[in-house]
Amino acid sequence: MKNKLLPQLFIIYTRYLIGFAFVFASLKKIQGRRFTTDSGAENPINTAWHFFETLYQSGLYWKFIGVGQLIAGLLLMTQRYSKLGAVVFFPVIANVFVITISYDFRGTPIITGLMLLANILLLIWDWDTLKVLVNKEPNFPDVNRLESDSIWTFMGFAFLLITLGTSFVNDGKDLLVVLIGILSVSIGGLILGIRRHKKRAIK
Repeated sequence: MKNKLLPQLFIIYTRYLIGFAFVFASLKKIQGRRFTTDSGAENPINTAWHFFETLYQSGLYWKFIGVGQLIAGLLLMTQRYSKLGAVVFFPVIANVFVITISYDFRGTPIITGLMLLANILLLIWDWDTLKVLVNKEPNFPDVNRLESDSIWTFMGFAFLLITLGTSFVNDGKDLLVVLIGILSVSIGGLILGIRRHKKRAIK
């Protein structure tokens, strides 16, 4: 199954999706900004908004969380280092998921739960290689697999630039440009990646 086209594409774009989510979420933290424009200090101490305000007011720790998310997201988006990214991503998203179910986040646990499940899927997908972590002999994937193509690394870099561009989004028009950029890279990279894969298969 791992050598089939659709499962590989699903895994590649799953890495992009949850990696993008972490990189996007990390930017405000690294910049020392809140998630929202309003302070949560006046909310009850057992609420999610007060909790996040406490994290925000910690300063260095708030930025440290952001850097951790950025590293995990970037590793996944590179595709080349996605195995390490999946390992780094797991404890971070597990922690985020537990936080969202510990406070009244309404529908947010569904999102974080799906991200956690996606991360577990990535770990299972790469288990043949990752099992070396538990002192078992690894099985290295076929270098000719679709996901081994360097085109996905370049796409990850393009997605990173687009994500960084979201920091400058001020209105709906800017957001539209970002969405068009994401869609263009996704479709263009998909077409190019499949073409390159078919050419290698013919050879």
